[in-house]
Amino acid sequence: MSETWSVEEHLDDILSSVRPLEPIELQLLDAQGCVLVEDVAVPVSLPPFDNSSMDGYAVRTADVEGSCEEFPAVLTVIGDVAAGEGDLPVVERGQAARIMTGAALPPGAEAVVPVEWTDGGLGGGPVETMSARSTDPGGAAGEVRVHRPVEQGQHVRPRGSDVRAGAVALSAGTLLGPPQVGLLAAIGRGTVTVRPRPRVVVVSTGSELVQPGEQLGSGQIYDSNSYVLTAAARDAGAISYRVGAVSDDADTLRSTIEDQLIRADLVVTSGGVSVGAYDVVKEVLSQVDGGSGSVEFRRLAMQPGKPQGFGLIGPDRTPVLALPGNPVSAYVSFELFVRPAVRALMGRASVRRETARARLETDEALTSTDGKRQFLRGSYLPPAAGEAKGVVRPVGGAGSHLIAALAQANALIDIPEKTTRITPGEEVTVVPLDP
Repeated sequence: MSETWSVEEHLDDILSSVRPLEPIELQLLDAQGCVLVEDVAVPVSLPPFDNSSMDGYAVRTADVEGSCEEFPAVLTVIGDVAAGEGDLPVVERGQAARIMTGAALPPGAEAVVPVEWTDGGLGGGPVETMSARSTDPGGAAGEVRVHRPVEQGQHVRPRGSDVRAGAVALSAGTLLGPPQVGLLAAIGRGTVTVRPRPRVVVVSTGSELVQPGEQLGSGQIYDSNSYVLTAAARDAGAISYRVGAVSDDADTLRSTIEDQLIRADLVVTSGGVSVGAYDVVKEVLSQVDGGSGSVEFRRLAMQPGKPQGFGLIGPDRTPVLALPGNPVSAYVSFELFVRPAVRALMGRASVRRETARARLETDEALTSTDGKRQFLRGSYLPPAAGEAKGVVRPVGGAGSHLIAALAQANALIDIPEKTTRITPGEEVTVVPLDP
């Protein structure tokens, strides 16, 4: 391996060491955001019975054939059928049952006439809600006049029309969002086996860091890294814990990391990975695991984010990614390395963000250092209907401290190592950052 690592070499090394978390069984709402590890079959068809899609009247189609405003079909209303009703009346020739949306189609009925196609029944007024049901559901409740015919099965949701028993409702590898959780509940699953959301602990380092809301002193800055990285881990699907700023003291940093390992599936640090005299992260991370030197610090052929560290520490061999301290460097490094690691822990099939090609929209040519893969912040507009490519405009400069420009960006412009100049209108590769 070369002394200077490429972005792909560093990422491959990380992903080769990160294994998906062990599956656990969780209640449905606790499983939101997790990945299924098994196919889920449907035990009962959805819907489990033929039911009405309208408020109206369950009828036999022959009884309303040819009906119209001038010559309506007059049917005897034998009772009401509400959603959840178990004792259903039998609809015979010349009869109708008043039915609510979602209620089971009673025996003998073949279709539902919407209430708007009738006089409303019960004396010709509009249909009432089920809170005003007939007091004698087993006997005659009056008559209804039907002004339009219906076809077999019209306004009826057939049994199994959504999904049939025995079919695979959700496949292994599915990320459980609200619709998937709803489907699991609909088929009667109270628990599901998933890979849990990884727990990511974020630690920022630096004696110059002050918590937002406190007063800045001379030479101090606010700790933004722990906030942006914790938020980014949450967006990636993790349960994230922000430890905050730790001073440049080896003993304090070591004890902090050791204390956090008990609740971490992944540790992310920012700062202290360069060659400065006070960069204690290298020293500490090589001693947390008994001095085995399991964390390797390396230089990458990229800008921003040249100094990086990765290794496994603690008794459970917990992955740790040590990122640079400059805000933009830390965030770009998270997107390139930490986010894929989080998704690998989750068992996601795809761990990298998708890329797109876009036309560069800028007033002057962009330049990049030969041999370094540069990631510029950009404002990306996806292609409009009928267009093959979108457009992207650089936001801010290349400086790794320009966090204000980062807040205006929604993509990274990926400039290859060997590309030193890109003129306006050329195509570039972009990495959209939208969740």
